[in-house]
Amino acid sequence: MPLGSLRPSPLVEQATQHLREQITQGEWPVGTRLPGENALAKALGVGRSTVREALRALAGAGLVQARQGSGVFVIATEIAEDWPARLRRAAITDVYEVRMMVETQAARMAAQRRTEEDVAALEEALEARARAAAQDDAAFVDADIALHAAVVAAAGNPVLTDLFAEFAPALREGLIGLVEVLGLRSADRNPGHDTHAALVAAVRDGDAAAAGAILQAELEQTLAQLHGA
Repeated sequence: MPLGSLRPSPLVEQATQHLREQITQGEWPVGTRLPGENALAKALGVGRSTVREALRALAGAGLVQARQGSGVFVIATEIAEDWPARLRRAAITDVYEVRMMVETQAARMAAQRRTEEDVAALEEALEARARAAAQDDAAFVDADIALHAAVVAAAGNPVLTDLFAEFAPALREGLIGLVEVLGLRSADRNPGHDTHAALVAAVRDGDAAAAGAILQAELEQTLAQLHGA
């Protein structure tokens, strides 16, 4: 497949796309050394800087790798699926099982490390969850997730906080569906309030064992409902 000259703009995106197609369609198999920057620039009708940026994008996608003094080589013909994309297509029960492991430990850590600011944020999130009970299911789920996010934040570990943030979109979609399908708010517009209040109290009081146990039991119950949905 000939490369062909590119239209004026946006050159980097077009160069990246053309080179990616060469790789993913098998024109350059794994292990192939790509033509040099000058050759690629001439074939594509662009400058070397454009080619360099395109190769950097392909390296970021996991398709090529620059080797000192040897050139740029194809290392894969399929773009690696990123973590958010994998979460979006994962079964909600699988996501929830991992969430349970991560968040239960986070609750224990939160009880040991919480600051006055963390406690204030938790109490405000609990109140916001109660206020959201008067709203629709999506708003209530958002408030529920925000409370759990506040617990994770109180653990004081930025990696845990970022990990939970990655889970949140998939959790939101699955929980809204669960609430709607099972009618979990038909009898009680604020289900689980007492459990969440006890969780906040355990973190505030520095009771790591209680915080972990409360959250473990709550998430196990929800996971059982997800399996049965």
